[in-house]
Amino acid sequence: MNTAKEKMRQGRPAFGYGLGLGSPLAAELLARSGIDWLLLDTQHGAWGHDNAFAALMGIAGGSATPIARVARNDYTLIGKLLDQGALGIVVPMVDTPELARAAADACRLPPVGTRSWGIGRASAYGADYFDWINDQVFVGVQIESIQAVERAEAIMATPGIDGCWAGPADLALSMGLDPRKATEDDRHGRALEQILAACRNTGKAPGLACPSPEEARRRADQGWQFLTAGSDAGFMLGGAKTGLSVMGL
Repeated sequence: MNTAKEKMRQGRPAFGYGLGLGSPLAAELLARSGIDWLLLDTQHGAWGHDNAFAALMGIAGGSATPIARVARNDYTLIGKLLDQGALGIVVPMVDTPELARAAADACRLPPVGTRSWGIGRASAYGADYFDWINDQVFVGVQIESIQAVERAEAIMATPGIDGCWAGPADLALSMGLDPRKATEDDRHGRALEQILAACRNTGKAPGLACPSPEEARRRADQGWQFLTAGSDAGFMLGGAKTGLSVMGL
């Protein structure tokens, strides 16, 4: 069911596109593009309850796995996105194993976790949904501070965590670096390597936010597996700028 998670279980990279425009139509179209998964970004994106619900409906018609970044590590927000059909949850700002455990528990039904029994749109998956969702859901935490990097192995070893999605920009800020110039500082690179090693040591999928397909491919060759490769807004603006260049504007 969760084809992106299955790829990562096999040790292969799974590539995704971010959805931040709040457009269910963009979600529907990108779900049919052949990408492995889509990230419905309810932390920074322009999503409310109704259009997020509509986006999950649109994604269901394509081949991409629907994954949502929750606004914060909150039991109710996590449960609501799962109830509406998300097959993966990404939780921001997870700095400790305790926060990781709270995220993992909220994503799975008892006796494994503490998720409440009850669904909305996810009933479209069929009557056997409750039989397989604990195994199929992907739970990723964001390691995006230097404090989290220092605890990365303990965070990733938390039962119920399937992988991470490192946030290089917020990581840079926590290190006193300008995110736009972080790649010029070796400390930032070493911190990312530490996250990658922590995932390898615990058998979890290492993930990274990448701004482009080229960067995602390069990072995949380094061993990263859960990778964004661009976003709806980025592709739209990139296409527009290319068009302006062609027209000499």
